[in-house]
Amino acid sequence: MNKMRSFSSLQRKDIFEGVNGKTYDLIVIGGGITGAGIALDAVTRGMTILLVEMQDFAAGTSSRSTKLVHGGLRYLKQFEVGMVAEVGKERAVVYENGPHVTTPEWMLLPIHQGGTFGKFSTSVGLKVYDFLAGVKRSERRTMLSPAETLKKEPLLKKDGLKGSGYYVEYRTDDARLTLEVLKEAAAQGAEIINYAKADTLNYDTDGKIVGIKIKDMLGGGVYSVSGHKIVNATGPWVDQVREMDRSKKGKMLQLTKGVHLVIDQSRFPLRQAVYFDTPDGRMVFAIPRDGKTYVGTTDTVYKKDPIHPFITESDRDYLLNAIHYMFPNEKLTGSDVESAWAGVRPLILEEGKDPSEISRKDEIWESPSGLITIAGGKLTGYRKMADTVVNLVAKRIHESGGPSFGSCRTKSLPISGGHVGGSVQFPAYIREQTEHAVSLGLDSKLAESWVRTYGSNAVKLFELACQIGNEGKMYNLPLEVYVPLVYAIQHEMTVKPVDFFIRRTGSLLFRMEWTLKWKEAVIRYMTEIMNWTQEQGESFTQELDREIAEATRPATTE
Repeated sequence: MNKMRSFSSLQRKDIFEGVNGKTYDLIVIGGGITGAGIALDAVTRGMTILLVEMQDFAAGTSSRSTKLVHGGLRYLKQFEVGMVAEVGKERAVVYENGPHVTTPEWMLLPIHQGGTFGKFSTSVGLKVYDFLAGVKRSERRTMLSPAETLKKEPLLKKDGLKGSGYYVEYRTDDARLTLEVLKEAAAQGAEIINYAKADTLNYDTDGKIVGIKIKDMLGGGVYSVSGHKIVNATGPWVDQVREMDRSKKGKMLQLTKGVHLVIDQSRFPLRQAVYFDTPDGRMVFAIPRDGKTYVGTTDTVYKKDPIHPFITESDRDYLLNAIHYMFPNEKLTGSDVESAWAGVRPLILEEGKDPSEISRKDEIWESPSGLITIAGGKLTGYRKMADTVVNLVAKRIHESGGPSFGSCRTKSLPISGGHVGGSVQFPAYIREQTEHAVSLGLDSKLAESWVRTYGSNAVKLFELACQIGNEGKMYNLPLEVYVPLVYAIQHEMTVKPVDFFIRRTGSLLFRMEWTLKWKEAVIRYMTEIMNWTQEQGESFTQELDREIAEATRPATTE
């Protein structure tokens, strides 16, 4: 194994200075799930890797999904059998390699008179789905009667209910999944930096891309690095990088926006995850999670800045109407929405198709300069996408006289935090580590929540709790906030308050009260430990306040 690389935001300056002037086998631009998967795949084959991300990791699409590692049941309707088979099988791989960030979720697919799916087509479709996805026997679909359906979820519309399909999807924390893949890549030797923008592409006299100039988006420094191959894995921004490369020709992206609403269970007490019809013939998910219910998603063409996709009143009302349509006794209004998020999907443009009809398939484009772009794709398929990209990178390096690199090694490689003995052993691992933490004097409930969230990395939080736990009192931060915050800074490259509250803890989405309660104390601690200037502190505070406002108050228009 290569030397483990730092993943501490306190060492950002050292990391920048360390990469300056170096040459890598592969430079990856983009720190979402696609870039993360490529970095892990490549470094485990023996390549030297640098990954740069202009925002925080997963700040684009990879923290704004429906938070499901799902097989794409609806793609059967579009006869994309190959995608369903490949992506469906990948669900189990993602789960095995990181059971702390991905977990099975039984999904109810209600069948109503005149709905998208009939009883026969649902039964056959789910059976084909199970077969294509290689679903294990214990998770194969069953068909339920109307009475059995309502027993699972009493809030469902009773009029015209003919029964339901009951099948397994996988729920995930998309941002933490991305982060754990990146942390494992760093542990294997990849060099990875956030808030580091590929500001310029460098070329040789033959017009071949040979490196990039990186701008530190916080410190302002500019650093030059060389790479035998450069991969553009920037999601919604791939066409912008292609414009820099003067290769934006032929196929290009079509961005679509997806919005999700979060409602407290006291107002929408959903027991069971449901995948249901909307009045306009689309389908959306409603999923219970940690005392909340979240509902999504919309699918509309988006042509503005992908960094800040806004939630509009019409987005919110569309989803509220969908809830009223399938759960008619739930009289929800905009004031019941605690939080919301919007993200953009980087789909490959298909002229004449509605957003929901556009394929989610991925494609690789190679420019005359040698820039490799990976476009499209789904969260679930990140590892297979990485395999295909790195195979091409390895081939091109070998063709130009470089070394040979082997085949993909990530299929049974646990990601960071996933070293728990696989999904079957994870419950026993949780019990054992919780007991260990209690023996150290920690609260059992808190310890168990850390093991469930951080997996095998929870032992580092236990160590921090024993070593520095009392220091949190100086900042009015209890153990449950202080230890994850210190861990996030020292081991997860947390740079700004928004990184901690959105992508390290998800609290701005699912625990808004917790976010509002602790944000000032967290900012005080970060200001001191990160040596922020007054101007930086004010800027980062305003950024967090803006994110809170956008999550809680929809814009009137786009």
